[in-house]
Amino acid sequence: MALAKVLRVHRNGLGLSQEAFAERVGLSKNYIGNLEPGEYEPSVSTLSETARQFNLRASDLLREAGY
Repeated sequence: MALAKVLRVHRNGLGLSQEAFAERVGLSKNYIGNLEPGEYEPSVSTLSETARQFNLRASDLLREAGY
């Protein structure tokens, strides 16, 4: 499963819109909107903060995505 899809699945699991999730992680809605379809790859710090919001580690998200 691609990382973008993993992020979207987890965000939806929290019941958050892209906008609400962006606020939680300190990013713009536009960035999240480009991240989820795979147009952008997250930086290490963005991936770490995103994972923290899911109560996971960045390595957990990467493993789930097949990396």
